[in-house]
Amino acid sequence: MDPASLDELRIGLDGASRAAVALALFCMMLGVALSLRVSDFMLVTRAPKQFAAGFCAQIIGLPIATLALIALTAPPPSIALGMIVVAACPGGNVSNMLSYFARADVAYSVSLTAASTAFAAILTPAAILFWSDIYPPTADLLDRIDVDRIGFVMQTTALLALPLGLGMTLRAHFPGVADRIQRPFAFIGAAMLGVAIVYGSIQMVPDLLPAFGLIIPIAILHNAIAFGVGGIVGAALRAPGPTRRSLIFEIGIQNSGLALVILVSQFEGLGGAIAIAAVWGVWHIVAGTGIVGIFRMRDRARA
Repeated sequence: MDPASLDELRIGLDGASRAAVALALFCMMLGVALSLRVSDFMLVTRAPKQFAAGFCAQIIGLPIATLALIALTAPPPSIALGMIVVAACPGGNVSNMLSYFARADVAYSVSLTAASTAFAAILTPAAILFWSDIYPPTADLLDRIDVDRIGFVMQTTALLALPLGLGMTLRAHFPGVADRIQRPFAFIGAAMLGVAIVYGSIQMVPDLLPAFGLIIPIAILHNAIAFGVGGIVGAALRAPGPTRRSLIFEIGIQNSGLALVILVSQFEGLGGAIAIAAVWGVWHIVAGTGIVGIFRMRDRARA
């Protein structure tokens, strides 16, 4: 398959499917916001240096490393755009679970996830355009698909801010209600997103499958670099071992579900971009689980 043809593939969604994707985004972000507590942000005052370093690694370090990888590998613009969108999204809650199993600093992991999620409405859409415009092929791609940059930022910010604000308000004032509805909303959002993407993807599977020989290695390398950024930042901080482990998971695990929603709803369902985000979403869990296993083996060897 000609790699350039990836930029022409689209997930075709009708009006009902687009509405389902928008509703999926609302449910997903509401489910995440309902889990955020004031105590999740206490690390800002207790360990400001570690917090700032982790937060900057998430919102600046990973996108810069992503652009460096894109410059070295020169993938098709749609794949490069997918990589940038993934890197610009907040950390995923899976990082907290992996940190727990790896005997890392779970409180640190939760604080970083909470902060990147809380600021996602402002930072994510702006970051996607900022980093995409730095790399000429992705900037040209956005021009070709006629992305209204101001409209994209305003619309995406509104779509993210509403469920985040509602969820955090419910958590603060009605914690019992938040506890009861958090998991159902998170599950419904993920299920609706999956159905909408599968429905829209069926038509382009024959065209996309031959490209996975290109997409899978790039996704694996990109994810490895993300884990590496976390490790490098932890080493530079001379942080304790549990904190370093948390940084590895926090930067290596991204909210790829949010990346998929943004690509489907705001970027015409670009096939190459969606494929890279989808592969990342599967692989980062596989890789993260493997890293947990390595840490546990090292702990047993030292015991």
